[in-house]
Amino acid sequence: MSILEVNSVKKIYTTRFGGNQVQALSNVSFSVEEGEYVAIMGESGSGKTTLLNILAALDKPTNGEVVLDGKSINNIKEKEISAFRRDNLGFVFQDFNLLDTFSIKDNIFLPLVLARKEYGEMKERLHPIAKKLGISDILEKYPYEVSGGQKQRAAVARALITKPKLILADEPTGALDSRATDGLLKLFKEINKEGQTILMVTHSTKAASHASRVLFIKDGEVFHQLYRGKNSNEEMYQKISDTLTLIATGGMKNE
Repeated sequence: MSILEVNSVKKIYTTRFGGNQVQALSNVSFSVEEGEYVAIMGESGSGKTTLLNILAALDKPTNGEVVLDGKSINNIKEKEISAFRRDNLGFVFQDFNLLDTFSIKDNIFLPLVLARKEYGEMKERLHPIAKKLGISDILEKYPYEVSGGQKQRAAVARALITKPKLILADEPTGALDSRATDGLLKLFKEINKEGQTILMVTHSTKAASHASRVLFIKDGEVFHQLYRGKNSNEEMYQKISDTLTLIATGGMKNE
């Protein structure tokens, strides 16, 4: 069953000066199945960020439609967008987006506080997630007191605690060293095996090689895709590298 459907999405921006039009997305269509782990790759300027903003309900398409769990994001009223985002989506960002004046625990609690959940329920939800992510011992610390890898695990906990239908990850390994990157990718794989749907935008071939499917965006549309099948991470890494080379050199036709 598809949890996310992106149907013929187009996005055109009009520049403030001169009124020139820039087409960021020309015709993007794909779907994500419930429990799938999908990576989106593409060169800078390919439209990845614009697409992510539309999927996150931070921007609206010029044409086309995005449907999450059977509900069209396009039709949600402005005053309901924040609640919809909070109830359905979990976010993991490259720069963590943690508040330095809040403890790790309070950072994780933040979306539940905004949703006006009872403190008892928040504690109940936190314990198993913190244990799974290996951050139980840093919950009372502040972001500036912990490592980059621990910050990203806290960000993942904050994304998971709302029980989202879809996790959107934007370059989640971009600010991490290789050891923390390995830890985060292993973690993503584990939470995906437990049924969590993940959509990750990344420049990292290594990060993308852990996904079950990789979509390549070029010139504002889905240009090609790779399925894991029975491939190992190493085999996926090689296939992704070869595909990126072919796309960059113009050696691959649109599929």
